[in-house]
Amino acid sequence: MMKVLICCCLLLLTSLAPAVACSILYYIDAKTGKIYAVNNEDYWFDVSPYIRILPHEDDRLARLWYGWGKHAQGGVNEAGLFFDGAVTPEEARIKGYHNPVGNLGDEILARCHTVEDALALLEEKKVALTDGHLLFGDRSGHATVVEWVNGKRNLVNIQNNVLMATNFLLTDKEKGNYPCPRYAAMEAAVKQLEAGNAPVGLKEVGNIAAKAVQPMAVVGPQQKAYGTLYTSFINITDMEFVLVYKLDNTKQTKLDLKAEFAKPRSQTIWLR
Repeated sequence: MMKVLICCCLLLLTSLAPAVACSILYYIDAKTGKIYAVNNEDYWFDVSPYIRILPHEDDRLARLWYGWGKHAQGGVNEAGLFFDGAVTPEEARIKGYHNPVGNLGDEILARCHTVEDALALLEEKKVALTDGHLLFGDRSGHATVVEWVNGKRNLVNIQNNVLMATNFLLTDKEKGNYPCPRYAAMEAAVKQLEAGNAPVGLKEVGNIAAKAVQPMAVVGPQQKAYGTLYTSFINITDMEFVLVYKLDNTKQTKLDLKAEFAKPRSQTIWLR
């Protein structure tokens, strides 16, 4: 049984909330070459989140995504393409482009095999977020954060086997939300992990993002509960998936993605 600590990410591919604080990590173990992705989804607790699994059909890839309402906030597909996103300071809309329409996250996972495929789809759809950035990573070890700043698209590619994103623009930190203590805490945890000789697995990578979780707090005039709604852990190489709900290790969903993607029918797993 895999025991996993907790991590955080986004509400991105629909309307964005003003107080979202999320974190995403894509990590390659230099010793084994295995690839991991972890996301902390920080949001209000009054939504009904779920995991959606869809089978391979015709030219549409099998995929898993998580979110609420009718939109994928992040996920992974059978080709090993992962995505998630985080809110960033507001930018002016780029002429000729728009924010996502419909369930863009599902379409990305259904149609794209690689990071380059996903970037091409965004261009095909003329999508440029005004208040967020996206992290894409694939099974080959290619990963990038795409953000739209000062009227143009910027890409931040993976370096030294690590790529992270929180809520500041990596290509224009002066726009706000920087310095980010959650980003700094994950950076420090990466250095600590790589300084040791212990084997690296999903738990150890998850513990990096655990430095950025948001414990539940009751905030605002309406006294709403807010915090890390769920954390997703993915071993992209071995197709393992774990999701922890509300930082409670007794509320884990563990899936063998190879087995799940081979099933002929779609599934919905409600998080409780």
